[in-house]
Amino acid sequence: MSVDESRDSGTGPGRAASPDGAPEGLADQARALAEGRVTSTALVRRSLERIEATQPTVNAFRRVRAEAALAEAAAADRRLAAGERLPLLGVPVAVKDDTDVAGEPTAFGCAGQFPPKEHDAEVVRRLRAAGAVIVGKTNACELGQWPFTEGPAFGDTRNPWNLDHTPGGSSGGSAAAVAAGLVPAALGTDGAGSVRIPAAWSHLIGIKPQRGRISTWPDAEAFQGITGIGPLARTVEDAALLLDVASGNHAGDLHRPPAIAAREAAGRDPGRLRIALSWKPALTFTRKQLHPEVRAAVTEMARTLARLGHFVEEAEPDYGLVGLSFVPRATAGVGEWAARVPDPRLLDPRTRESVRMGRLLGGPVLRHARAVERRQQRRIGALFGPYDVLLTPTTATPPPRIGTLAKLSGWRTDQAMIAACPYAWPWNVLGWPGVSVPAGFSTDGLPLGAQLLGPAHGEPRLISLAAQLQDDLRWQERRPAAVA
Repeated sequence: MSVDESRDSGTGPGRAASPDGAPEGLADQARALAEGRVTSTALVRRSLERIEATQPTVNAFRRVRAEAALAEAAAADRRLAAGERLPLLGVPVAVKDDTDVAGEPTAFGCAGQFPPKEHDAEVVRRLRAAGAVIVGKTNACELGQWPFTEGPAFGDTRNPWNLDHTPGGSSGGSAAAVAAGLVPAALGTDGAGSVRIPAAWSHLIGIKPQRGRISTWPDAEAFQGITGIGPLARTVEDAALLLDVASGNHAGDLHRPPAIAAREAAGRDPGRLRIALSWKPALTFTRKQLHPEVRAAVTEMARTLARLGHFVEEAEPDYGLVGLSFVPRATAGVGEWAARVPDPRLLDPRTRESVRMGRLLGGPVLRHARAVERRQQRRIGALFGPYDVLLTPTTATPPPRIGTLAKLSGWRTDQAMIAACPYAWPWNVLGWPGVSVPAGFSTDGLPLGAQLLGPAHGEPRLISLAAQLQDDLRWQERRPAAVA
């Protein structure tokens, strides 16, 4: 293995057990409910109490469905008592506030009065079909544009490991809710790393699935195909279970990949793999510098993989000018979402700049950006001839302090965002899967992450490898002390 020498980044602070001894994980709660060891009403009430207690500090939720969730929990208890069994019957979960839940508005981080939705999104319909109880909708930055979760519409969502720092974004509310133990798992969306970045900065598993794995309906695709829905959880098994339950398509979806069995993959040995360790991010014409503690943590992860029997060496994918495809698609997506906002005057000035950029880069530029995707997949995908998996940092830095990026100008926000998070977004252009796994902590006790990336439809291998790492490193046994 050819990697730099560095010290161990450590395992970090925290506690190993639930404070009340009750089942904490998604799979654990589902088993306890099926075996009659706990009721859905008890689990949902505990979740709602924890949400209420932490809203003044963590501020993970935009909407809380307290009355509706308790009624759904009581119905789940009756179904369980009658012998009905479903994968998540009675288990509390949360979704991000860019996902429609009937009876609730979908504000996606924006200010203003949004009307309640009449219908569930397809993914919410699938969660309900599996028996899940949706306790609320989690905070996201405005239209999911930034790797922090702060805004005048809802305040600051804070990292449960250190309340002075961000949990990341844009799925920061979902990550904070899981890290703080408010729900056992939650869904986020990932358009440039928005599941993987908060997973890394909150000591969680975050899966960005293959494009179309989870339906984005009522949108046929989201943000010109770069955004997908994915799970955040404390364990690989829980993330895989939520991925299995949420996966599937609506007839109107543009992307319909073949089915996988994620939870089955989590219990399977990955075999001996050839792993490329990459430090070089894609070209963006902006300054980027990898934090030495992140490099040390990912180096230690590479050593662990080598110790587990995998062949690991440094190798770099040929990213080319993939960023020139990302910007037109991202800004066009922002423009599409901004058109739904009741009062555009309330939008952040940076959002309005993105809308203008989207108009400028629309038409022929956007069509070309999409047309070259196959060529980009072939060029970058050439790495997956000699290698099975690509290992990179999830982010270049530990989580920033609250307010570091939120008040910058548009251009300075872009520069700071790319500098902190240069590794995740190319996989959104490609539409391919990635998994962020915990990689230890900084000397300040802040979570760090490593990213496992694969080719098209490669989730099973990535999930198997992540599960093997979890068995060895036991990262799920750590809990944040900040909200204990």
